[in-house]
Amino acid sequence: MKYYAFLVVFCFFCLNYTGDARTLKIKKYLPPSIIPQPAKIEFHKGHFEINKRTIIVADANSQTNNEFFRSIRFLREKTRLPLRIAKNNKTGKSNFIRLQFVNDQSLGEEGYRVAVHLDSVIIQSHHSKGLFYAVQSLSQLASQATSITINKRILKWFIPSVSIVDTPRFKWRGMHLDVSRHFFPRKFIYTYLDMLAMHKFNVFHWHLTDDQGWRIEIKKYPKLTEIGAWRVDREHQNWDFRDPPKDNEQATYGGYYTQNEIKKIVKYAAERNITIVPEIEMPAHTTAALAAYPQYSCTGGPFKVPPGGVWPVTDIYCAGNDSTFYFLQDVLTEVMDLFPGTYIHIGGDEADKKEWRACPKCQKRMKDEGLKDESELQSYLVKRIEKFIVSKGRRMIGWDEILEGGLAPDATVMSWRGVEGGITAARQNHDVVMTPGSHCYFDYYQGPRESEPLAIGGFTPLSKVYSFEPVPESLTTEQAKHVLGAQANVWTEYIPTLKHAQYMTLPRMAAMAEVLWSPKESRNWNDFSQRLEKQFERYEAAGYNYATTAYLVSIAPTIDTLTKRVSVSLSKEMANGEIRYTLDGTKPTARSPIYKEPFIVNQTSVIQAGTFVDAELLSKFTERKILFHKAMFKNVTITYPYERYGDDQTLTNGLRGGIAFNDGNWQGYHQNDFEAVIDLGDVTSISSISVNFLQNTKSWIFHPQSVEISVSTDSVNFQTVRRTEIPVAKKNEEPSMKEVQQEFPSINVRYVRVNAKNVGLCPDWHIGRGDKAWLFVDEIIVE
Repeated sequence: MKYYAFLVVFCFFCLNYTGDARTLKIKKYLPPSIIPQPAKIEFHKGHFEINKRTIIVADANSQTNNEFFRSIRFLREKTRLPLRIAKNNKTGKSNFIRLQFVNDQSLGEEGYRVAVHLDSVIIQSHHSKGLFYAVQSLSQLASQATSITINKRILKWFIPSVSIVDTPRFKWRGMHLDVSRHFFPRKFIYTYLDMLAMHKFNVFHWHLTDDQGWRIEIKKYPKLTEIGAWRVDREHQNWDFRDPPKDNEQATYGGYYTQNEIKKIVKYAAERNITIVPEIEMPAHTTAALAAYPQYSCTGGPFKVPPGGVWPVTDIYCAGNDSTFYFLQDVLTEVMDLFPGTYIHIGGDEADKKEWRACPKCQKRMKDEGLKDESELQSYLVKRIEKFIVSKGRRMIGWDEILEGGLAPDATVMSWRGVEGGITAARQNHDVVMTPGSHCYFDYYQGPRESEPLAIGGFTPLSKVYSFEPVPESLTTEQAKHVLGAQANVWTEYIPTLKHAQYMTLPRMAAMAEVLWSPKESRNWNDFSQRLEKQFERYEAAGYNYATTAYLVSIAPTIDTLTKRVSVSLSKEMANGEIRYTLDGTKPTARSPIYKEPFIVNQTSVIQAGTFVDAELLSKFTERKILFHKAMFKNVTITYPYERYGDDQTLTNGLRGGIAFNDGNWQGYHQNDFEAVIDLGDVTSISSISVNFLQNTKSWIFHPQSVEISVSTDSVNFQTVRRTEIPVAKKNEEPSMKEVQQEFPSINVRYVRVNAKNVGLCPDWHIGRGDKAWLFVDEIIVE
């Protein structure tokens, strides 16, 4: 019926449209889809038509509600139609959208009902928040419905007939944004809030202060923004190895939000049913604040705002100085005046206690208060701050380190180091927000590093986010009630631009939204990935930059050392689309073979693959080379044990490693040298030997100091064919791979030996100077 209606409308316009310069555009019908998936949804035959004669009808009490008018404004913006309000609540028998508040406690504050009939749309909610979310769902249906447009002016929309009854699973549905490492202007914060609203998030965790920048105006302490908001510009250097600021060097990189700007942002968020939770870090991650007011530190400074990474985090507020607490209370008072929400986040993470151990005032405080160690001193600080926050009618929340030394009486824990902190807190009857790095850190890579923009590390693909379950099975029913929900975090050390921030967030935000809103039993990855296609269209319409990484094809060779065969499997995250591939290194096309099942490779091959829908490529191509050479599948003896990432076949399985050290194709040696002997089985004619080494100084991985390649016929007497000296890495070198290769006239050998000397310890310039260094090696190729 819906296709018939579409054809009728099309024919009507073809018969009646006679303009010369005007153009007619008809947007094809798309299957209906909503993200996050409603609790209950049922589609019916037919559709409702929104056109310039459609009116809005509301009950008398609705017409005086601000949310009613905001919802109408939102619908007008989405449809670009006038949608006038009916006077005196009167309407005809059809072509209206009715907004109603109903006395139905089962809907709660955020629930709603939508019924799209052939002649009308009825939206019901118990609270204004529910009305907002109902309009969000309706707008998603409208944004993909059949539409008719002339000269970019929309004349009508066709919304599928549907019945929805919807309530969220969790009351804390959060997204975080770090604006300290990189500052984002107010306009982007508005855009970010729009992104949250689109996905029905209701909490914006705003990380406003850290070592690298203080971003909120505090009028009693103006130096916090005059000094703490700015750092010297080192954006051309690797975040973790940036040169420290020099004396008299001008700090020009940064920014901050005035209190007037923050009030506007808070209002903008409230109009979208989003509560902002501000974070003011303590007792550590405070260098920017101490650069402005060093008297609140243990040492007295001086301090400079660091231009990049800091580890360990030793700059810390002095917990033995009462003036520190007065300072923090003054700051929090101004913060609470700006943010009306219940929760104030005080950080509490990654505090190195080195300065406290050496500080006479802190040691005296510990003695006077009967504290046995510095962890209990942090607990003292947290409890004292919580008492102040509670006195102002608010609640305190902090990262799970606030558990250490004893948890404050009414504190809420945000569990990021796995879910264990959250479990501990819930068992102590404390509320919990789950945000483990394994599933909820959107600064991690979402695809192969070679295909993605620079990220901090880790790997959290879209499907992994969707698989997240916020309530651990180990909690009892009563304990599970303390899990308020969860949130995803966007830390911005490696995210300097607005487009990059959107790319890292979308579409993973959609997956997290469904985890937090939809019933657990209704979640289905294949269904979600198909609905996500329509979400991509919404992103494009909104001008958002999003990742299509989930369409990338993963190429997974399986090595069988017994049969000496390599089986290759191809896969992708998204359910839709077909994989096409080649084996000769050429780019696949819509005419290339379709992947149906694993296939055998028995010679050197360069596999390329991509995802296609209707002959259109939906992703970048992925490539994997499988090298068949004379050492492949041969026995290898290593002198020193490797500790990580590869396996016993890594050195002769035909697969070379990539720039990611944890891709499974590298053997990692921790301070140990590398020595391997390959037995070719028989005396064999060879003319080339090569081996790769990885360097990623950020991860303590260095190229070897030297490499020696030698050969033998008897495994006793070896002849050196290549010796290479490699300089130790300098500061700020980017991750790289180094191939050591030697070609020579054909010789007959049976054994090939490779020796590589580990640098041993990280150099003095390294953040982990004196720590054991890693040496990473992959395939030894013999031709």
